[in-house]
Amino acid sequence: MLEEVERWLSTRSWSANERPLHRIMAAKQRTGRTVSVVLPALNEEETVGDIASVIRHDLMLQVPLVDELVVVDSGSTDRTAQVAAAAGATVTHRDAILPRVPAVRGKGEVLWRSLLVTRGDIVCFIDADLRDFSSDFVSGIVGPLLTDPDVHLVKGMYDRPLGGAAGQGGRVTELMARPLLNMHWPQLAGFVQPLGGEYAARRSLLEQLPFPVGYGVELGMLVDALHLVGLDALAQVDVGVRKHRHQDGQALGRMAAEIYRTAQLRLARGHLIRPSLTQFERGGDGFEPRTYSVDTEERPPMVEIAEYQARKAA
Repeated sequence: MLEEVERWLSTRSWSANERPLHRIMAAKQRTGRTVSVVLPALNEEETVGDIASVIRHDLMLQVPLVDELVVVDSGSTDRTAQVAAAAGATVTHRDAILPRVPAVRGKGEVLWRSLLVTRGDIVCFIDADLRDFSSDFVSGIVGPLLTDPDVHLVKGMYDRPLGGAAGQGGRVTELMARPLLNMHWPQLAGFVQPLGGEYAARRSLLEQLPFPVGYGVELGMLVDALHLVGLDALAQVDVGVRKHRHQDGQALGRMAAEIYRTAQLRLARGHLIRPSLTQFERGGDGFEPRTYSVDTEERPPMVEIAEYQARKAA
């Protein structure tokens, strides 16, 4: 590990309990910074309501840390939107945001569009499939951004149990993202959960970043933020344990392919020889190939979008 990373681990890795809520609130009142929380959601009716309810109760009603709670529905076919609204969140459909740009499928697409329907100086993203959710996830990762003006992006770090075994979750992280980062961007080797969906950043940073539309968004954001603001502007906070719905191996394979492509573009911006992934499923006549495109596009920095510029000028 680089000496720079060892130093970073000792100065930019914290535990959520190092910043009590009263200290975070004092900093918020002193700076006047506002906080938006965004939950990207696709068919998450079982969990999105509980997450929204906890955030609203703990961090909006009891303590006014969060100014805005938005669920962006990316085409759910279940009751995600209704459950989220009943829990007190503002619900917006992905396709209703910036309708002149046709929406594509993907998590990064939803996060990118959320910048147009939120106004917080700090934007906190929380995945909508978490179970046993604690509001420490929000206050823990937002805290450094309110108390330390030199910090621009904070990732959550946590244990990810899998099938009852502690620390066995995050298979794409260990098999794809961590090797890529260690080999090509060793300054980022200190991040425990580089692909984690719980993180917060200053709007002034997010609006300058391109957003890969798919699962490469987290890796792309880390790499691009490193180049834009430097390692010392990035941090991570231990928020305990993350329990969520795990995907099957083939879904993880497609996720890994998108992440690899995101890394490839940042390494060389080169030509993709074969921008697709073929997997196999057993059918009635043996193994049948299924080919999926991984040549997803990227959205430009939001600050380049005319509608966003007009909103900032208003």
